[in-house]
Amino acid sequence: MRSHPVKRVVSGALAAASVITLVTMAQPVATAAPVPVLQAPPAGSDALAKYRDLAAQAEKLNEDLLRAQDDLTAKQGQLDKANADVDAAKKSGAQAIEAKQQYQSEVDKFAGASFTSGVQMNKLSALLAGTSTQDFLDRSAALEVIATDKNAAMGNLSGAAAKAAAAEKSAADAAKRAQDARDAAAKLASDIEAKNKDLQGQIDQIEAQSRNLSTSDKAAQKDTGGAAPTVKAPSAAAQKAVDAALSKLGSAYVWGATGPSTFDCSGLMQWAYKQAGITLPRNSAAQAGFGTPVSRSQLQPGDLVAYYSPVSHIGMYIGDGKMVHAPTSGDVVKISPLMSEYAGATRPTS
Repeated sequence: MRSHPVKRVVSGALAAASVITLVTMAQPVATAAPVPVLQAPPAGSDALAKYRDLAAQAEKLNEDLLRAQDDLTAKQGQLDKANADVDAAKKSGAQAIEAKQQYQSEVDKFAGASFTSGVQMNKLSALLAGTSTQDFLDRSAALEVIATDKNAAMGNLSGAAAKAAAAEKSAADAAKRAQDARDAAAKLASDIEAKNKDLQGQIDQIEAQSRNLSTSDKAAQKDTGGAAPTVKAPSAAAQKAVDAALSKLGSAYVWGATGPSTFDCSGLMQWAYKQAGITLPRNSAAQAGFGTPVSRSQLQPGDLVAYYSPVSHIGMYIGDGKMVHAPTSGDVVKISPLMSEYAGATRPTS
């Protein structure tokens, strides 16, 4: 009989343990979002594969050209600033020289007065030349005023001389910056001309290869990857950018185009984010460094996803391991899986 309480305690403990186990098993297990998978593009025909290879090379040349054009614009800005600094320094220098000449004239008057009077302008001369105590006091007071004026004139002269020297140095520095910017701009202009020539040569090869594409190859290029899905972005700006990019599905890829009807890869990203009030740089490499870096496991709709090293292609993540992008020549704005050449991602912010 004494064992019954023990049995009841044991039975109760076992029952409680069973309930705890059931409750624990019923709780959902928190799992991290899967890391988006990278995929190689569909193989297609040999002709299409060759076309895409030529187009990828051309896209790199196009992005190099855009980068050089951005550099030239920046260098032109530096040149304009340096030229403005030269003009300002020259104007300041002219004013300083004019002031220096004015103060020099005042200092010369004091020196001349002392020389022509034949006496030193000090209290000893006032004592020797005076005829009475009051006369001495009057002369001393006058000499103090003169000395104060003389010291002020000397100080003004010294200050004006320093300003003139500083203005001359500033003008020389600005002139050197202007010359350096001018030389760099000239080199960039030459580089741009060469890059344009290289790009056009590559485009000619692409156009020649396009004649080898079959009807099915061309159909594959025009495939948009399906209708625009409903995408929920994490912010209002990202939502506007995603919606803008998806609204351009089917728009043709054109080298150097920034919309609103044709685009290159970075042109599409720049145009889409412009609709959200955010100004992206022009080329894909600069866009890949704009905003906050994001790991692939933390990708959210609206993030920019970059490809190749150095970066020469860019798209916009829309969730579910997919992006919207303007692939390359002969193609259209479409939805694709993240590509195997993935290089990183960034989240633009205003």
